[in-house]
Amino acid sequence: MARAESPRSLWHLRSSHAGKNAGVMGPPRHKGRKAAAVDSQIKDANRHRLRRIEGQIRGLQRMVEEDRYCPEIIAQISSVQEALRGVARGLMKNHLRHCATQALRKGNPRKAEAAYEELLELIYRHLR
Repeated sequence: MARAESPRSLWHLRSSHAGKNAGVMGPPRHKGRKAAAVDSQIKDANRHRLRRIEGQIRGLQRMVEEDRYCPEIIAQISSVQEALRGVARGLMKNHLRHCATQALRKGNPRKAEAAYEELLELIYRHLR
């Protein structure tokens, strides 16, 4: 008799066979949580970058449809990846400045430890 799998364990099974970048999105861990504060300059810069990245992705789709030379497509993919890393750095800066700092200053040892663990996971998993 097959045992019932939880949604999380099913996600893990699917992502464990999906390759190097499996689980990047992962199951929602902080559903409904919002940032403690969002620096308006960082938010505006990220929105601008994401619109530019969206245009780059559309350009990549056209390049593939037009059978462009593979090295040209790969160069554009690299450019998009670097742009996304820039957005991630801006988000990390905001998270460190506001969310993590707030959790650490409150003085609750459990919350401080959870904040440290969350930061380490972000760095090790997403900001390579």
